[in-house]
Formats: sequence, C-alpha cells, structure tokens
Amino acid sequence: MTEKHSILYLCTGNSCRSQMAEAWTNTFKGDQFKAFSAGVEPKKIDMRAVRAMAESGIDISAQKPKDIDSLGDMEFDYVVTLCDNARESCPFFPARIRLLHRGFDDPPVLASGITDDEMAMEQYRRVRDEIRSFVEKMPEVLVEE
Repeated sequence: MTEKHSILYLCTGNSCRSQMAEAWTNTFKGDQFKAFSAGVEPKKIDMRAVRAMAESGIDISAQKPKDIDSLGDMEFDYVVTLCDNARESCPFFPARIRLLHRGFDDPPVLASGITDDEMAMEQYRRVRDEIRSFVEKMPEVLVEE
C-alpha cells in the first residue's frame, strides 16, 4: 500500500465548497488521499450544503468549519484554493507543497435573492456535482493549468 497524499481545500468561509470537496475526496479517493478543509474567514456550515450532500448519500452535518490557523504545523502535499478570495489570502506554504487554484461558483451567492428554496438548491446541486467531477478525476487534475 502506498502512502496517502494529504490535501487541503481552502475557501473563504469553509462552510460549503471546501466542505463538499473534503467529503467527496475522503469518500471517493480515500485510498489515495486524506482530505482536510479550512477557511480564511470561517463561518457556520451552510445547511443547504449539508442538504445537497445528503441527497448524494454523504453526511457532512458533523463537519465543522476551521480556520486555516487552527491547522497549526500540519503539512500538506496539495493545497487547492476553491475561490478567488482564498487564493488571494492564501498563507505561505513550504515549497514542497503543490498550490493549485480550482475556482467554483459560490452557491450561497448564487442562491441569494432566490425565494424559492428548490430553485436555490439547484445552485448548490450544480456546484456539488462540479466539485464531485473534479475529485473523481484526481490525481490527474492536480496539476497547474
């Protein structure tokens, strides 16, 4: 058995996209990767993200948003920023880490102003499925573009 690579998904709030990416990675690629997520300004976990993932059979309701600083001296093989704010705010990581950016739309922003809950959930489902597709293509997609 080969050693698992560690991967950190970094987003602004660590409330939605990075939580989804962590869960998808540990579910589908857990034999190759150990995934973590954090935020540069963590917020409460987004309940629509929880619902969207539950619809796909993955329970993230117990996951907690974490501040990047709470990870201390953990070392990662990959750091993947999922939003522009995280990419711009990304702290320094040692040179051995591969830092990548894979931006995904922000479901809470997309759903803001939508009063119909089902229509709002469509935004979460689309981004959830895009993140799943990215994870399913790992490790090949973990290269700089």
